[in-house]
Order: sequence, then structure tokens, then C-alpha cells
Amino acid sequence: MRDLMGIMKQAQAMQEKMASLQSELDSVEVSGASGGGAVSVRMTAKGQVLGVSIDPSLMVADEREILEDLLVAACNDARGKAETTAQEKMAELTKGLPLPPGMKLPF
Repeated sequence: MRDLMGIMKQAQAMQEKMASLQSELDSVEVSGASGGGAVSVRMTAKGQVLGVSIDPSLMVADEREILEDLLVAACNDARGKAETTAQEKMAELTKGLPLPPGMKLPF
């Protein structure tokens, strides 16, 4: 019975830490870039886009498709960094817990 109480306490502590981590991920910023830094995107670690920066030299009407591609690439770069940051934070949170290999907790 003591083991069950210990597990329940661990689960409750984990739940509190998860809520704290969720709040933290809202304030952690990452940025992604493309075109050698000509286009950059800032977002939270939860994926909310905060800003976009575009080098003025890219503002050429005939090259709209290039700019669109660079925006997509910068967003994808930032999103990848956001996911990595969230996974690293989650790994810190779950360090030492007896979780099965490969098990991912939602965040």
C-alpha cells in the first residue's frame, strides 16, 4: 500500500511540474532563419509565432515565390527548434522517473 501512496505522490508532483513546464514553454522563445538569415521567425517553444523579419532586399515583386519559400523554411526551422527545446525541458522534468523507453508524455 505504501508503494501505491508513493506512486500517487509522484504522479501528483509530476502533474504540478507539467503545469509549470507548460507555462514556461509559453515564455521560452526560439528563432529560425533561412536564406542566410535574410528571413527569420521568432516563436514560443509551444509554436506561437511572435514575429517575422525580412531583409528589404527580398521585397521584389517578381521574386515573391522565393520569399514565400524562405518564410516556410524559416518557420519550419523555428518549429524544429521549438520542439527540441520542449523535448529537452520534458527530459529534465522526467529524469529519474521509471518510464518505459520511448514513452513520450504530452506537452
